[in-house]
This record gives sequence, C-alpha cells and structure tokens, in this order.
Amino acid sequence: MTATVRYLVVFLLAAACTSAPRAGVAAPEQAAARRVSIAVDRSEAEIRRFEESDRATPPAPGGILFVGSSSIRMWKSLESDYAGLPVLNRGFGGSTFPEAIHYLSRIVLPYRPRTIVVYEGDNDLTFGWGPRQVADDYRTFVRRVRDSLPNAKIVFIAIKPSPSRWKLVDEQREANRLVRQIVARDTLQSYVDVFTPMLGANGRPQPELFIADSLHMTPAGYAIWRRQVAPHIQ
Repeated sequence: MTATVRYLVVFLLAAACTSAPRAGVAAPEQAAARRVSIAVDRSEAEIRRFEESDRATPPAPGGILFVGSSSIRMWKSLESDYAGLPVLNRGFGGSTFPEAIHYLSRIVLPYRPRTIVVYEGDNDLTFGWGPRQVADDYRTFVRRVRDSLPNAKIVFIAIKPSPSRWKLVDEQREANRLVRQIVARDTLQSYVDVFTPMLGANGRPQPELFIADSLHMTPAGYAIWRRQVAPHIQ
C-alpha cells in the first residue's frame, strides 16, 4: 500500500467516525422523518392572559424572568423559593423553543429582564425535533434576545431526565451537551445541570421527584431545581 493510499484510507475512516451519530441518538435524517409539526401559536389564549395581567399590574423592569414549558409553568413555589428576588414566571403550556421564539416579543422583551431563565427542549425532543435542532433553536433564542437586550444574562436549565421519557435519554444528554458548548462561549450565558442530581444511585430518575404522570415534578424535584438555579440568579 503506497503512502498516498494509506493517507486516503485514514482520512476516510476519520471522516466516517466524525459524521456518525452518537450511540442512541437518531441521525438528523432519522429525526426529521419522525418530526411532528408545532403550531407556534397554540398557546395564544394563555399569552393574552399574561398581557391582560401585565396591563392591570405592570411588572417592574429589570427583574428575573422564568420562561419555558410546563416545568416552569407548574413551579408554583417560585416566588417563595427566591424570596427577595424580583422573579416573574412566564412558563406556558407544554411549550417548545419555536413557541418561545414566536412569543419572545410579547412575554420576554417587554419586561426588559436582567436575567432570563429558560427551560425548553424537553417537549421538542418528543416532537422529534432532535438534539441539533434544539441547540440551533436555543442559539436563535439567544440571538433574538441579544438584538434587544444585549446585556441580559441567559440561564439555560438542562433538559431533565424523567421516567416517562427515559427512552429519549440519549437525545436529552446530547441536546444538553450541545447547548452547554454554546453557553461556554459566552460569559453572559450559563448552564444549570439539573439532569445529574435528579438521577438516583441506579442511574435512573428518582421516582419521588415526579408526580403520577412520571413527567412533572413534586416539591422534592423543584427543591433540586431551586438549589441548582440559585447561584446563577443572585
């Protein structure tokens, strides 16, 4: 085998290893094949209720905004968990990143928050949008925020592990990894690992952290979130 041929063999093997998807993670074309379309305006009624509430009692600008899917929406102890901090909950429906981006101008930017805590991606993966799309959409979310609020801090809460979605655990880990890489390049972004502390000694989600649907959290689950998020919003 000549040196040129050996070089080509090594090059092709390296390219194959680079392009191969991680174990347990669907290739982009596979993810696209099972992707379910998202109606980005499906929570319009809920968004309008936020706007009505804001007109009646306008929140002070410069606070700490929590936005995202039902894990944020159902965080009923948010204000007491962070007593003394100007937190505002704008979680809605079972939202996804495309929806958060769609409603950004109505439930994020008007408050001119100093910190935005976002939890999305969990439902995106169930719709088949795949880890890379979650990361791309997070990047778009950040860019749209930066266009209007260049100094706002953005805190990404990692996609949590849950018993009902354990079949997606590899995609969850990959999406978290990709977003963490994005966050690492920007001092105004931070990544909150809730994934690891929600696992038990057996490496699976701790059942006591979840209500009967095995997806949404008990107060014990939110206690973990409270501890993990706190250092990033002080």
